Amino acid sequence: MRYFPPLSPFQVGLACRCPRCGQGDLFNTYLGLADQCSACQLDYAKADAGDGPAVFVIFIIGFLAILILATLQFLVQAPAWVSLGVSMLFAIGGTFALLRPLKATLIALQYANKAAEGRLTDEESGEM
Repeated sequence: MRYFPPLSPFQVGLACRCPRCGQGDLFNTYLGLADQCSACQLDYAKADAGDGPAVFVIFIIGFLAILILATLQFLVQAPAWVSLGVSMLFAIGGTFALLRPLKATLIALQYANKAAEGRLTDEESGEM
């Protein structure tokens, strides 16, 4: 078995690369995970970020979009349709820009922290 040095989950996540080797692509479509890493054959079957990336994107982009809207409306005094249009374009573009790297980062953090499903018993000792 090959040795893979620990990699920063944030570096490989933001680059959308394999969390083990940092070389292979994590995705085969925009948000669809590949079956395995093309470089080290790490199986991605158990990788699941759930709704976490969407929640982070909503909080980050939503806050910034409202900040842009308020700035354009009240400080610059732009027309309402301009403020709303710029804010909506930012929200849509920002969502597409952040969703994929945040999903990859959460998957890389799961790998780095050896996250697994919860268990009711300790498999080695048989105790709860």
